[in-house]
Amino acid sequence: MRIHVILNRHGGTLKTANLDELSGFIGDEFALHGHALTLETPEKEELAKAIEAASQRADIDVLLVGGGDGTVSGAAAALTGKSIALGVLPAGTMNLFARALQIPLDLNEAVRLLAAGRITDVDIATANGRPFVHQFAVGLHARIVRIRDRLNYASRYGKILASMRAMWMVLQRLPMMELEMEIDGTVRRIKTPGVAVSNNIYGEGHVPYADDPRGGVLGVYICKSRDPRRVGRLIVDIMLGIWRSNASLEVRSAHNVTIDISGHKGLRAVIDGELTALEPRTFVEIHPRKLRVLVPAEAAFESDKTETTTASQVPQ
Repeated sequence: MRIHVILNRHGGTLKTANLDELSGFIGDEFALHGHALTLETPEKEELAKAIEAASQRADIDVLLVGGGDGTVSGAAAALTGKSIALGVLPAGTMNLFARALQIPLDLNEAVRLLAAGRITDVDIATANGRPFVHQFAVGLHARIVRIRDRLNYASRYGKILASMRAMWMVLQRLPMMELEMEIDGTVRRIKTPGVAVSNNIYGEGHVPYADDPRGGVLGVYICKSRDPRRVGRLIVDIMLGIWRSNASLEVRSAHNVTIDISGHKGLRAVIDGELTALEPRTFVEIHPRKLRVLVPAEAAFESDKTETTTASQVPQ
């Protein structure tokens, strides 16, 4: 395969990594499997431009990005519906999409398995046309991220601690929204601290990510409690993967969801961990198997091997 690598030198664990050593290791591993590889490490302000430029190339098969969920989400958005596959090197705080693709969180192991990996198609979702690989959320999660981003942190663990502090601060004064939701054609009006919609249903027994990135449905999560203690317990249960037994959470699956929040002004949304402006009306839908990805050869969700392309089957 022809691989182009973009490493976000300012993202997550790459901030403190020896990029020369890592770049050399990536080149060696992919060369062992007969792949041609080019690599760049753009500055933060040039990252989006580099990803967009790579997505327009006709001479590569895979765009391999190293960074956190925000970097990965930006690359996925640029590649949706295109023939170039997305490869993910997990170098962020949570690495949720990498987990969903069953890519090891250890960078060296991830490189080894992806160099021997295969290409397949997975689902991607959009919110008013903007692609996301993990989650769109309003209310509680957005406020936590907004406060977290105002706190000082310089490392992956610092970001985790900042998130915990932000969560505690938000629980002292829960947000409350009145909104209208249409889930697969059924309209309802609700009052809630927070709503989230995920690209496929979260699995159980682990942090929130999809066990099946080709499931073909959105996950819809509505917080039903207005009690700070119960909401705090719910957040913990979500992180532990035991959310299904929590009475404060309503979970639905859907193919499309409309969220009308026109009665509120100044609210923000979170898309794949990044704050963004919230439009009065947001239409979220799933796009089954519209994103090509590079995954380990033995990824368990690949039940239909006829829909995958092995590395050896792609022209060099």
